[in-house]
Amino acid sequence: MFISDCRREFYEAIVSQRVLLLVASDVDALCACKILQALFQCDHVQYTLVPVSGWQELETAFLEHKDQFKYFVLINCGANVDLLEILQPEEDTFFFVCDSHRPINVVNVYNDTQIKLLVKQDDDLDVPAYDDIFRDEEDEDEDSENESDGSEPSEKRRRFEEDVIERTMKRRQRREWEARRREILFDYEQYEYHGTSSAMVMFDLAWIMSKDLNDMLWWAIVGLTDQWVQDKITQMKYVTDIGILQRHVSRHNHRNEDEENSLSIDCMRIAFEYDLRLALYQHWSLYESLCNTSYTSASFKLWSVQGQKRLQEFLADMGLPLKQVKQKFNSMDMSLKENLREMIEESANKFGMKDLRVQTFSIHFGFKNKFSASDIVYATASLMENVEKEGPETTNFIKALDSLSRGNLDKLHQGLDLAKKQLRAIQQTVASCICTNLVISQGPFLYCSLIEGTPDVKLFSKPVSLCLLSKYLLKSFVCSTKNKRCKLLPLVMAAPMDVEQGTVIMVGIPPETESSDKKNFFGRAFEKAADSTNSRTLHNHFDMSIIELKTEDRSKFLDALISLLS
Repeated sequence: MFISDCRREFYEAIVSQRVLLLVASDVDALCACKILQALFQCDHVQYTLVPVSGWQELETAFLEHKDQFKYFVLINCGANVDLLEILQPEEDTFFFVCDSHRPINVVNVYNDTQIKLLVKQDDDLDVPAYDDIFRDEEDEDEDSENESDGSEPSEKRRRFEEDVIERTMKRRQRREWEARRREILFDYEQYEYHGTSSAMVMFDLAWIMSKDLNDMLWWAIVGLTDQWVQDKITQMKYVTDIGILQRHVSRHNHRNEDEENSLSIDCMRIAFEYDLRLALYQHWSLYESLCNTSYTSASFKLWSVQGQKRLQEFLADMGLPLKQVKQKFNSMDMSLKENLREMIEESANKFGMKDLRVQTFSIHFGFKNKFSASDIVYATASLMENVEKEGPETTNFIKALDSLSRGNLDKLHQGLDLAKKQLRAIQQTVASCICTNLVISQGPFLYCSLIEGTPDVKLFSKPVSLCLLSKYLLKSFVCSTKNKRCKLLPLVMAAPMDVEQGTVIMVGIPPETESSDKKNFFGRAFEKAADSTNSRTLHNHFDMSIIELKTEDRSKFLDALISLLS
């Protein structure tokens, strides 16, 4: 059931209870969790936080805690499946689901008692009408009452014939209704996409209760930026949501410029700005950032000698000395940095890169710490999927959560270093895949498989890193191929998951087109292909378009996928 009044139906319902928070492993979920934790701290709400990275962990966490808790809050998980069927909870258990995954399961929408959905109502949800998908079970086998009141045999026969006709009509109507229901549900569930960021939904709640702080606003900004960096929402949706947040930013960070009202140096300030679409450039060198951002790398075709030449021409066009470009951004001459954005934009337009400027926000802690929202997204995501240290998954989750607090700048800087390594690894893998022609057209989609022994292959066994790699690879492939048909195809990417168990992780992403609505049909297609071939697959991720698969079953699974999508 959709909640219309978050404050009354959600917050006031749980404020005096013990609550279990189940939080998915993505940056938007972490930001939503931080906002909720801050609200809980204000009101001394008792809660336990459990990170869950997939359906199995969600079920395990629920089974472990169902005796101690009656109120469960799920962040970025649980909306797109029938929760009651999966978890089989008692009748006095309540779930509050704040999830950006769409489409929302119809049983969750129409369950009025146990499931409450915290979803922005103005998202175009297109939920089918109740009567189209549910109908009260009528007692079909009503025995016609044979009244033995001595009526004539001919009367009885006539009544019996009418009864048979009526039953036949009812059955036909039911069959037609069921066929229409299947069609409606197929149309509704066919594509997977994302709605408003969960962090923004939580910030709205804080704002309604007049408890919104600048920190919470920053987390909402990072949650939205995560959706944009991971390419989960359309440019239109991003710009619209940026506009909503911009109003809050000017409300919170409005100061008169005179001396008396100026901020102290230690204060935190958020500012809206048009920034460059270059990953981590303020914490890296400009050269490294240009080489490792998918947009510029794909536009220049940096995996080729010709592409490297174009990059040099681009730098020469701006009139920037190589010595300056290759040193840390902070150490560049002030005179160059002052007009840098304008210089880069002007040259980028000449080289066909029209979208190098992007609307975003930046944050200042004190005098020297300045970060843009995308810096935080890359850093937090890298901490969460850190493969360098062996240890329990929860350690990475807690580190990533901590890095979002401004008191933990050391963790944030550690995350930035990991993010640079990740971006380099992605760019090198993209280059080797394109140079060795690893991306093959399978007919209805492109396919690329990483083999065991590829550098950094361990990193790509993690879902967020693999999705980033797939998106970068598709963008680069579209720029490099001359085949017009291939430019419009989606991509399926596979990487080794667990060598001992012989499993691969596979992700499907929609085509790279300007007008793309970011809707992904691979979730349903993967399910059907697995069912029709009896492939041993595990649909454990909250994103349906990511699956795990036994290596031996891969070829028959792909054959089924090809024939299904052809």
